[in-house]
Amino acid sequence: MKNPILTKTIVMSALAAGLLMVSGAPAAYAQAANAPAITGIAVANLDAVIANSNAFRTAQQQRPTTYKAQIDQAEARRKALTTQLQPLVNKFNTDRQAANPNQASLGQQAESIQRLQQSGQAELERILEPVALSEAYVQEQISDKLDQAVKTAMTKNKVSLLLNPQAIVALNNNAYNLNQAILNELNTLLPSAQLVPPQGWEPREVREAREAQQQQAGQQPSSTQQQGR
Repeated sequence: MKNPILTKTIVMSALAAGLLMVSGAPAAYAQAANAPAITGIAVANLDAVIANSNAFRTAQQQRPTTYKAQIDQAEARRKALTTQLQPLVNKFNTDRQAANPNQASLGQQAESIQRLQQSGQAELERILEPVALSEAYVQEQISDKLDQAVKTAMTKNKVSLLLNPQAIVALNNNAYNLNQAILNELNTLLPSAQLVPPQGWEPREVREAREAQQQQAGQQPSSTQQQGR
């Protein structure tokens, strides 16, 4: 049975990866590097830093090749499902537009289409699960180094207060931007990430949820279930 926590983690990880690529703004880094900064305060978009890190970008480039078999299989299955669904959808739309549509029949058709869509989506998720786990694994490796990168960048730049850009109403320029400094530290700490997770690896959220459940049940987590911590 599919673990709902694992599914949520994988989906959110995959979604975050896509959003991070959009939010990255390499051009802004060059401006920030040349702008004078006021000592003590800085702003950093950590999502953009992650998306522009060497480890993340390299993994994004390598993943389509490493997981080509799964991606191709999922695409072929998606096309087959579309071919299977389209006639059913067409018939449903035609019957619905009849002068006196059979509501019972329409209801049965709608349920059949929905079941097929749901089962198809679940099948595609199973096929692409190794890809999603790879994304989560890379993200976790980067996250493990991000805190150190932030602290080092703040120390080197004499920053005592680091703010999220979302907390700022407006800025005249990029004088407070610490993105590039954090990115430099992150690239030093983690030049590249392992693309393929170990056998049986699960995201941290899943491991911590299982550990919490065991503690509530009065059990001690095994060393296997604490993998990667």
